[in-house]
Amino acid sequence: MSDINNHQRVNDILLGPLERPALKWLAAHMPAWVMPDTLTTIGVVGAVITFLGYVLSNFDRNFLWLASLGFVINWFGDSLDGTLARYRHIERPVFGFFLDHTVDAFIEVLIFVGLGLTPYVSFSVASMALIGYLLLSVIVYVRTAVVGEFKISYGKLGPTEIRVLAILLNTWMYFGGVWTFLVQQFEVSPYDLIVGAIALLLFSFATVTTVKETRRLVNVDAVIKHEESKGQDAQLKERGAVGDM
Repeated sequence: MSDINNHQRVNDILLGPLERPALKWLAAHMPAWVMPDTLTTIGVVGAVITFLGYVLSNFDRNFLWLASLGFVINWFGDSLDGTLARYRHIERPVFGFFLDHTVDAFIEVLIFVGLGLTPYVSFSVASMALIGYLLLSVIVYVRTAVVGEFKISYGKLGPTEIRVLAILLNTWMYFGGVWTFLVQQFEVSPYDLIVGAIALLLFSFATVTTVKETRRLVNVDAVIKHEESKGQDAQLKERGAVGDM
């Protein structure tokens, strides 16, 4: 098993060339009283705002703009907390990893459930996207523990790109309004198709990663045992040589 303190972070996202300099600039100009935990809390507040915006869109579509604002606030807090900790050299690898990604799980539930409670996307489709996101998250965390690589980008897509897609979807829902069409006697909205496609993409990333890592790791235990056996044999020979002196 890998040491969580020394894991390698891989975030090769499409918007990385824009996001990374922005986060570094923000970290360098953040007031001293703002701490990483403060930013984590701001990220949670952003997710709550998104949830409320989605729920309230049942009464007025203008609340979709509130949901989009929540995504921006969530990005600010969630993306900057780790950057600020690294910039100030106040990282807490174990506590920070646990807190950040446990909070992320609750945030994902809030956002996808909120989306499913809008009049635009069916709850079942939003739930499938949530399952896909959580499944991929589990695989990311397991890989981190096993191989020491925290990879949060797949196909150049990461949490930032998902937020951007969500904001674009909110904009489309605002201008497109509520409308559905029949598919085999089931009412489906065009927004369902988009969220469903995202769900399939998440499931495919999870499946491909699982198969790839299973093939790569299938003989790792045997290699580890062989190396341990060689080490034990070397120790026994060394003790025997000392005993013969």
